[in-house]
Amino acid sequence: MVPPVPSGRSVLRTAVREQRGKVAVGALLGSGHQIGEALVPVLIGVVIDQAVTDSDTGALVVWLGVLAVGYVGLALSFRFGAWTGDLAATRAEHKLRVTLVERVVAPGGGTERGRLPGALVNIATEDAKRVGVSIMALMIGTSALMGLLTCAVVLLSTSVTLGLVVLLGTPVLLWLGHLLSKPLEARSGAEQERAAHASAVAADLVAGLRILKGIGGEPTAVTRYRTTSRESLQATLRAARAQAFQNGTVLALTGCLIAAAALVGGRLAADGSITLGQLVSAVGLALFLLGPLQTLAWVNAELAQGRASAARIADVLATPPAVPSVDDSGSALPGPAEPVHGALRLTGVRHGGLDALDLTVAPGELLGVAATDPAHAADLIRCLARGSDPEDGTVELDGVPLSDLDPAALRTHLLVAEHDADLFEGTVHSNVTAAANGASDPGPAMAAAGVTEVLRTLPDGAASAVSERGRSLSGGQRQRVALARALAAERPVLVLHDPTTAVDAVTESEVAAGIRELRAGRTTVVVTTSPALLSVADRVALLVDGRVTDTGTHSELVGRHEVYRSAVLS
Repeated sequence: MVPPVPSGRSVLRTAVREQRGKVAVGALLGSGHQIGEALVPVLIGVVIDQAVTDSDTGALVVWLGVLAVGYVGLALSFRFGAWTGDLAATRAEHKLRVTLVERVVAPGGGTERGRLPGALVNIATEDAKRVGVSIMALMIGTSALMGLLTCAVVLLSTSVTLGLVVLLGTPVLLWLGHLLSKPLEARSGAEQERAAHASAVAADLVAGLRILKGIGGEPTAVTRYRTTSRESLQATLRAARAQAFQNGTVLALTGCLIAAAALVGGRLAADGSITLGQLVSAVGLALFLLGPLQTLAWVNAELAQGRASAARIADVLATPPAVPSVDDSGSALPGPAEPVHGALRLTGVRHGGLDALDLTVAPGELLGVAATDPAHAADLIRCLARGSDPEDGTVELDGVPLSDLDPAALRTHLLVAEHDADLFEGTVHSNVTAAANGASDPGPAMAAAGVTEVLRTLPDGAASAVSERGRSLSGGQRQRVALARALAAERPVLVLHDPTTAVDAVTESEVAAGIRELRAGRTTVVVTTSPALLSVADRVALLVDGRVTDTGTHSELVGRHEVYRSAVLS
């Protein structure tokens, strides 16, 4: 059964439903606070009629005591209601953030398509926060409505005319506020979209700062970010203008409603229909109306922004995976049968630049793949990693198509180490053992990848700190640590993509020998044009125009194939 596609409304409903207990308690306590606030003018009117007018000191003391108790109740209701509301909003925000991260890192992938990493971060932070605030706004809005209802009931009991002014005017005001929130919702969505893009561009530029400085591209980068930031600013200003217009218009309409209630109350007091205390209560209630009505205007604005953010979150959650982890019936796909022998077969694979590619890798073989076009090498890597399934043809592991295997389970047996693999903040040791699950000694992997030489230059050896994305290391050091991480994982099948482009020729030869020795008996595919790596391979496949045109040892292909010599030795 296919799960329903998330929508902005379903995201909001789910967030509220998951926090329904706290939402109910917060709304109840907030309603108590608003009801108490509405009753304060009523109590003051009673004090005037029963104590002040008759100069009754005893009654005055009693009613002042009642007022004091009422204020204590108001304070406690507000304090605990606000605490409960904040807790519900924070937990909903956290749950959404976790859900988004789980979807982004899901084995099936797909969310990164068409989005920069910074945009996903912005959605998981700012948009999730706005949805959390929407839950708080829902509770506050419920409390404000209860305050308005209490005010209307009291005014109706005092005077039907006064009550009708409030009961008829409030829905009209709420309806106008809802209409005014529509432009704000649209502009808020655009604001968040541009803010996310600006954040993504900034993160992208910071990540490539060293390269930009090397090629003198700082002016172009600054211009790009300035343009993006200006567009984000304009979107923010448009949203702010929409919010200011909504708030100002609702405030003006609220003032008209309050003035009407005060005017009607004054005329009723003048002709003796209500007492002096009731007039004071009516005026106080009319002034009290300003608070709930302003609150409802704020609630409308927050809900509009929350709906826009929820729609952006739903868009990420609804992104179809690049590769499915379930079959057509919705059942989870199985993992590879154990033990994995490591036989790979590509038959008629068409994907990107690959054109009916046929390739076989025997169990335990060290195969080199030399592609004349780097784009075709990247397409092959993507198919082997099951980053996406081929447009046509099949990729098989031990005779089973990869498309019939769960991607997460597959990657515990088949590891593809891409050329631009990142390191993580921590230590050299923690980076090397990140995929090893503590099952083996990382020493041999570090020796094979040439990391032991790197450790001699670092102050604390394997315990030396590695900054974000490995920026504290040189390019060659980062590449060797990433290679050691792939080797230390000890997968039955390992695919390496240009693992030594940033190291010198002597080190490259040592690493090539280390890979062959460490991976003996296990299937290894090295996609590269490095002569040092290809020379240690059992067999090399030449990939030209998206298909294999020749296979043989490195020396054989050098001797008989001009295209191979041009790709590898030039």
